[in-house]
Amino acid sequence: MHRQILRFAVYLLGLIILALGITLNVKTGLGVSPIISVAHVFGVLLSMPIGDAAFGLYSVFVIAEILIHLSFFRKDRAYHIRSTLLKDVLQLPLSLLFTRVMNIFEALIPQLDALPEGVFFSSFTGRFAVLIAAIACTGIGAAASLDMRIVPNPGDGIVQALADLSGKETGLVKNIFDGCNVALSLMLGFALSGGVIGIGIGTIIAFLGVGRFVALFNRFCFPPLQGLLHELSKS
Repeated sequence: MHRQILRFAVYLLGLIILALGITLNVKTGLGVSPIISVAHVFGVLLSMPIGDAAFGLYSVFVIAEILIHLSFFRKDRAYHIRSTLLKDVLQLPLSLLFTRVMNIFEALIPQLDALPEGVFFSSFTGRFAVLIAAIACTGIGAAASLDMRIVPNPGDGIVQALADLSGKETGLVKNIFDGCNVALSLMLGFALSGGVIGIGIGTIIAFLGVGRFVALFNRFCFPPLQGLLHELSKS
């Protein structure tokens, strides 16, 4: 019982940290996280909260996952389709909760590049420091929630589904998927507004850095956490 409580607590904390990281990435004004870049374009153009736009994007991801998993079942009737589809569907209420947390952070945290001159966090140095914190939060939050193996965030779920479909390594698929999101965001920005929306140096640094923080968490934090979970399972 204590083991399940700890797993769920780490999972929820990871999702909250992940939501904070993604929102901070936007608030720096240096470029949004790749996974949220398409949603950010629509959020800006339609004047809607980033969480609402992200929920729409995540819903598309979930539908794509369901279609991929149904294709696996058509090829192999022994494929564990019921449990897989249940996890897919559960991503919808999860993403609704997750994006509400994003909206709360968006309302509480000011846009840093709009702060008055002379405020440290309005300077490039201050915003860059927040960007590094945002990338750290995104990587740590993603790793913590994924490692608990409950229900994946749709952004991670679609990457895993595409990796299973292609037979490629998950990290490689993640990089390709992020790159495609950035490319699509650039095309949408130019097509709908005539310019770049949300893509900047922060997007590139997030593209390169989030995976490093995931690896650091899994190397230094997950083993002792896994040991604690194992001990609790015996009590």
